[in-house]
Amino acid sequence: MKKLLLLTGIISITIPLVGYSQSDTLLINNEKIPCTLKEITADAIRYTFPGEDLLNTIYKNSVQKIIYRNGRIQTFSESTSLKNVNSVDEFENVNLTAVESEVKGLFKLGDVSAKAKGATSLSNQERVKERAYRKMKIEAAMMGANIIYLTHQRSEGNKFGFFQSSNAETSLTGLAYTNQLPQYDDFINLVGSRKDFVTIAVNKMWSSDADVSRTSTKKTFKIINILNDNGIVTIEGQLSGETSYNKFRLSNFTNEVFSIYYKDKSTAYNYEIKF
Repeated sequence: MKKLLLLTGIISITIPLVGYSQSDTLLINNEKIPCTLKEITADAIRYTFPGEDLLNTIYKNSVQKIIYRNGRIQTFSESTSLKNVNSVDEFENVNLTAVESEVKGLFKLGDVSAKAKGATSLSNQERVKERAYRKMKIEAAMMGANIIYLTHQRSEGNKFGFFQSSNAETSLTGLAYTNQLPQYDDFINLVGSRKDFVTIAVNKMWSSDADVSRTSTKKTFKIINILNDNGIVTIEGQLSGETSYNKFRLSNFTNEVFSIYYKDKSTAYNYEIKF
C-alpha cells in the first residue's frame, strides 16, 4: 500500500509539467529558434542555444514574440507596430522614421530616394513634401519593405525675387528595411519543379515620375536558380525583353502570385507573376 501511495504521489507531481517545452522559443521572421533566455534589455534580447554557453544578442525590433518554456507568450510593440506590405498597393503601410534605433536588427533591402517639386510658385510646401513621402513609400513597397529610415531630408519653400523665383521642393533619401522577409522554403515549395512563368502586371516608377504606373503585361519569366542570401531571396532568371538583368529580388508572394523587383538606373520595376 505504501508503494502504491508513493507512486500516486509521483504521478500527481509530474502531470502539471506535461505540455511545457524544455526551452524558450524566439519567433524571428516566422522562424522558431529554441534557446535559453538570459536577459531582456530596453532594445535587445540575450540568449544561449541549447547545450551552449555562448551568449547571443538580437535586437527586439526583429523578434515577433517569445514563447517561454512554461507556455507564456510575450510580444513586442517594436515588431507589432510594423504592418505587412504584400503588394505595391499597400504602400501606405510603410512606416517612416528618423530614429536609427527603430531599424536595428531589421533586414536592410536597399536605398530609396524621392524628389517632389511644386508645379507653380503658389504650391503648398507641405503638400509637396507629402508627395515626396508618398513616392518613397511606393518604391519601398516595390522592394517588399515596411519601414524606411530617413537619412537625409531637405525642404525648401517658394522663393520670390526680382530676377528669379523658385517653387517649393523636397528631396529625400533613406534606407528601406523589413522585419519579415519572404520565406525561402515556402517559396521553393510553391515553385516546385516549374521553370517557366508568365507575368500579369508591371509596376514602374521613374525618379521624376509623380506616381507609379501599373500596366498589364504577358512576358515570359524563366527561373534558372533561386538563392537564399541570409534570408533575402534572389531569383536568377530571364525576363523577356530584359537583357541587362538576370538577378531579381523576391519582394513577396501568395499562393497565387509572386513579385520580383529590380532597378535599372533611375527606374524601379516590380513585376507580378502568376504561379
